[in-house]
Amino acid sequence: MSDTTNRAATDASVPAQRLQKTMAAARVSFTWMGVRKTLSREQREQAAESFGAEGQYLSAAKKLLDTRHPAYKAVTAIRNRAIACWRAVSLPYPEPGIRLIRQDRIDAFDQQMSDLRQELAEAVEQLDGRYDEIKDAARNRLGSLYDASDYPPDLHGMFAIDWDYPSVEPPQYLLELKPELYEQEKQRIAARFEEAVKLAEEAFTVELAKLVTHLRERLTGSDDGTPKVFRDSAMENLKEFFGRFRALSIGSNQQLEELVENAQRLVTGVDAKDLRDNAQLREHVQSQLASVQSALDGLLVDRPRRRILRGGSQEAA
Repeated sequence: MSDTTNRAATDASVPAQRLQKTMAAARVSFTWMGVRKTLSREQREQAAESFGAEGQYLSAAKKLLDTRHPAYKAVTAIRNRAIACWRAVSLPYPEPGIRLIRQDRIDAFDQQMSDLRQELAEAVEQLDGRYDEIKDAARNRLGSLYDASDYPPDLHGMFAIDWDYPSVEPPQYLLELKPELYEQEKQRIAARFEEAVKLAEEAFTVELAKLVTHLRERLTGSDDGTPKVFRDSAMENLKEFFGRFRALSIGSNQQLEELVENAQRLVTGVDAKDLRDNAQLREHVQSQLASVQSALDGLLVDRPRRRILRGGSQEAA
């Protein structure tokens, strides 16, 4: 191996190595009461009769709770906020359920999740207070399918948010027990961080492309002869992206950095009201964003399709 290659492999400025040095793994999980239950064999047979079908070829489930009930929606809203919080401060990692968070943001993240855990406990207490009412409604809706044994006596322990910071480094004991295996693990994890860099670049590129496309679509053309509805959120979401990109970007893709900078420059000092009221400004911003969108499309062309699942596993990008 040449000196140049050695320097490249050990240089802390290499994006994957910088990612490994500055980030920590963060995992969020939930305990959540199931609201659907598969029908028993007898119930499937009974349902199948009404269709003239055989029960073994019918799959059916009953809904135990009304998920539209305000008290239940308040509980699920906190879960959604927890997921959004986690994703907003982290980057994807090629391992199911894990994302990467900046080490200097762990305390703030931990506090946010603790606050959400407390909010969830309060919301579940409110839901528990309406539990008998919700079960009575289910009894009326389900008729003979209602079974009291499907329901826990109360909701204590049925909903929870948990998070931890799993190690993504090779276990130190391997170094003494089996150095060659330790080295293999070290190389495997280094490769995962290289993949994490690619996933981060792709995730940022895809998100910015969607935001720019949506903004251009709102700025272009009209509905029934009148300008399309342009909501504040179109600008707010884009500006929120800029903040998140600056906080999490590892500087691995100069072209993407320049495109983000160009897009941010175009909307700096411009708000949604300006774009609604000023047709000339609207046309100018739309025209300039077209070149950004074209360049983003170019970045996405020829990239291998990956799957980036929630929490870092992979979904089609």
